[in-house]
Amino acid sequence: MSTLNDFAITERWPATDPSKIQLYSFPTPNGVKASIALEEMSLQYEAHLVTLSDMDVKSEEFLSLNPNNKIPAIIDPRGPDGTPIGLFESGAILLYLAEKTGKFVGSSTTEKAKITQWVMFQMGGLGPMFGQLGFFYKFAGSQIEDPRPRDRYIGEAKRLLAVVDKQLEGQDWIAGDYSIADIAIAPWLRTLDFYGAREVLEWDSYKNANVYLERFLERPAVQKGLVTPPRP
Repeated sequence: MSTLNDFAITERWPATDPSKIQLYSFPTPNGVKASIALEEMSLQYEAHLVTLSDMDVKSEEFLSLNPNNKIPAIIDPRGPDGTPIGLFESGAILLYLAEKTGKFVGSSTTEKAKITQWVMFQMGGLGPMFGQLGFFYKFAGSQIEDPRPRDRYIGEAKRLLAVVDKQLEGQDWIAGDYSIADIAIAPWLRTLDFYGAREVLEWDSYKNANVYLERFLERPAVQKGLVTPPRP
């Protein structure tokens, strides 16, 4: 029978308690999606800090679990068939944990489909576009004199914020009840402050998104997940 010892990543980040889910992550918007979900679902887990340096994410051990060299990744010692399963991609992890526990994924096929659609919206749109915004507005891309890349992602970020704001009209959460869609989306809204981009995006004009993010950040499981694993 397969055990955690069969995963090479455990040689570099050994499990203290092999019966628990092993989380390999760093507190980025994508990383905290996994830790928040684990907290919200009251799952027992161990968090291993994997920095964003090549020494960690491009190490042979980490690549053995995620060949795409991105956090987060998990190993669940009690997978669907009773044997350990390793997973990467934050959206896939959210869907897996929600199905495993039956929490925050809806109770009907229709609800599950609606929630999944908003997880995909974050994975395919909100996350990548906000990430590019950060690169061109705050990080190395901000030094490029040509304004077109920066203007493109500012415009796209505004469009996506308008989508979120409209969806939240008259409801507290993105797909009705609190769900993994919120765990996927809200951490990325939080990055706009880190990017220093709230003013240029006219963040205060998105009234529904503003109170939504505040509501999300008030949740105790969110507060713990945002700092798990702690930064060095």
